[in-house]
Amino acid sequence: MTPARLGLAALVATLILDQAAKLWLYLGTDLVLTQPWRYGAYADFVVVWNRGVSYGLFQQEGGLGRWLLVALSLAAAVGLSAWMVRTRSRVLGLALGLIAGGALGNAIDRAAYGAVFDFVHLHVGAWSWYVFNVADAAIVAGVVGLVLDSVRPERRSDLSGEPPPL
Repeated sequence: MTPARLGLAALVATLILDQAAKLWLYLGTDLVLTQPWRYGAYADFVVVWNRGVSYGLFQQEGGLGRWLLVALSLAAAVGLSAWMVRTRSRVLGLALGLIAGGALGNAIDRAAYGAVFDFVHLHVGAWSWYVFNVADAAIVAGVVGLVLDSVRPERRSDLSGEPPPL
């Protein structure tokens, strides 16, 4: 599979899994009324509407901010997809597809509901991680992939113009 096709598959899978999980949890269950759903001592499913970006930063209450975030997400997804189509690295193609798919999933939420539906809450004792969704997890995995791709020895030698090691 080419890097572009792998990235496109990751984008589509992320988008479908993200939207399916959100729609099922919000419309197909009683999570809204019976939250939190506890899964062991470290994880809950809850309903959180995030009107901002990561970690709830830059909360947007008005329509202008909402649509600016939608436009920013769509522009990022287009730019990442253009990069994904040109890459020769499967790791980079996969990473870019995950990030673009996550950006599109969250953009759909913002456009449809005015906020992103987050539902997974991880915690240990008094420590609490932010509440996230499938799209957010895919974006984080994609960023890890970008970092891994950037430090691969083959990648560094490609950038320096030196031949790869034997």
